[in-house]
Amino acid sequence: MKTQSLYNTIVDFIKQGYTTNLKTSSYPKEFDDFNTKVSFGMGSPAKIPWLAFTANDIQVSNGFYPVFLNYKEDSTLILSYGLSETNEFDTTWPESLIEGSETITEYFDKKVHRYGDSYVFRAYKINRDGENYFLTKDNGETLTQEELDNDLRIILEQYKKCFDKIEAIHQSSDIGIGLFYMEKQLENFIIQNWDNTPLSQDLELIIEDGELVSQQYPTAIGPIDILTKDRNTDDYVVIELKKNQTSDDTVGQVLRYMGWVQEHFNNPTVRGIIISGAYNKRLSYATRLTPQIEVYTYAIDFSLSKST
Repeated sequence: MKTQSLYNTIVDFIKQGYTTNLKTSSYPKEFDDFNTKVSFGMGSPAKIPWLAFTANDIQVSNGFYPVFLNYKEDSTLILSYGLSETNEFDTTWPESLIEGSETITEYFDKKVHRYGDSYVFRAYKINRDGENYFLTKDNGETLTQEELDNDLRIILEQYKKCFDKIEAIHQSSDIGIGLFYMEKQLENFIIQNWDNTPLSQDLELIIEDGELVSQQYPTAIGPIDILTKDRNTDDYVVIELKKNQTSDDTVGQVLRYMGWVQEHFNNPTVRGIIISGAYNKRLSYATRLTPQIEVYTYAIDFSLSKST
């Protein structure tokens, strides 16, 4: 069942956040084809109550989702591109959506209690008139029901598009099997089209005795997806594709292979490259203090044209 407007629900959510009532049974369980989750804390009132919208198979503790966050101490309600703080989902908000958006930490320009790495979509000031609560915009004007509903509609439509893409590559569908196969063949595609990739500008594949040995290069700790050499420095460069594993696992794997190459080829300045299917903030943080590892993202572009 779809609810036409959540405006009154959001006002009730704000009001309850300033009480000791932690019950959530009165809140809708679904909205616009998404599950809704609400929390005012467990055992004691939370500093930042939240109301989230999650797709199927997504949990607040493991995923990404639109979420209202009530920063009570700052009298601010933020509609956020939310990110789980507990576990990392394999896919996250597209960079095209969050590029240019402030993190919540950046918005407040201070360390916040929680959710500082999530991104701000909209921010509203919380106002109180007796027992009544209402929201205002940056210019001080009262936020109308239509404006709040429209903001929520926009971010939910963006969220739907993220999961349209995920559904399209689900293995249970016929087209999904094909696209999943394409992703599995990305390594082959990169090798076969090496000269047309940005990687080829500085790196070259390794050929020994007339045979290409770069792909699935064997080591004592497992095969390297692609091992290359820098055209200018002759340093080795380890390339790994981020598949069904966490960012921490991927970075650890690349570092292990780099360590192996450093030891076996006496190459102290070996570098690494991770190729991922989407921008990933955790991956960005994981490589921030390892400048010898770069991150690339790829996109699969599929189109049809009519034959003439």
